[in-house]
Amino acid sequence: MRDNGRVTSATREPETAAETLPPRLIATDLDGTLLRDDKSVSPRTVAALAAAEEAGIEVFFVTGRPARWMDVVSDHVHGHGLAICGNGAAVVDLHGGPGAHRFVKVRELARENALDAVRMLREAAPGTVYAVEQTYGFYQEPAYPKLHMEIPDSLAPAEELLSGDHPAAGEPVLKILAYHPDLDPDAFLTLARLAIGDRAGVTRSSPSALLEISGPGVSKASTLALCCAERGISHEQVVAFGDMPNDVEMLTWAGRSYAMGNAHPDVIAAASGRTVANNEDGVAVVIERLLSEVRRP
Repeated sequence: MRDNGRVTSATREPETAAETLPPRLIATDLDGTLLRDDKSVSPRTVAALAAAEEAGIEVFFVTGRPARWMDVVSDHVHGHGLAICGNGAAVVDLHGGPGAHRFVKVRELARENALDAVRMLREAAPGTVYAVEQTYGFYQEPAYPKLHMEIPDSLAPAEELLSGDHPAAGEPVLKILAYHPDLDPDAFLTLARLAIGDRAGVTRSSPSALLEISGPGVSKASTLALCCAERGISHEQVVAFGDMPNDVEMLTWAGRSYAMGNAHPDVIAAASGRTVANNEDGVAVVIERLLSEVRRP
């Protein structure tokens, strides 16, 4: 189901101190946050996630990963079985297991906007190369580096990949990946946001100069806000975790938010709290404390 309608605001408007409300939903990033550096989920974290669900607190994985990369946590979805993928571009039901996921909501990047973003960024940062992430396919330019452990479905210039004549033209575009071999990652992000303006949303989650370009207004925060509104959950009842710039909006929106010990400086500034690093089970540390507070008479 594609969704291009009105988006629930992801602007945080506090009404009640979040600390006084019991949490109803935990929203956590994966890479650099819930996952250890070896991409594993520690036994302590598995136990903490299960305990949260047992206590009636929903857990949402909110990630920049595409749906096909969610096998690392598919064994740990409980209840609803949903995950927010592609930085908010898709809500996916993981119950079917790897390769059998179902798209519940798609917030696509219109091809016209995508082509504008490619053109604007090529002009602002010559040498930028692109890949295109769609609901089921991954396509890239010949010069795009092998940053992902997968084989692209086809190689061609981005303008051709995004054209109405491309064989996958009927499949929604979730995001564009833009890589520059020489620019500083944060400088590239600032440059791209200035160049592209309101034609698309631009963020990053990689330590390299790799940007992720989504539809206007699409972010982890705005899609999480939609999911919470459907459940009658306020932002004050959400606890969020993250480590990179693509988590900033979500951490700002949530009633309580935690930057990992290994987080980017912008994430530390955006979060209301801080926990230890991902390799030290920082998410589990906070969940355990939250659950002890909920149980306390």
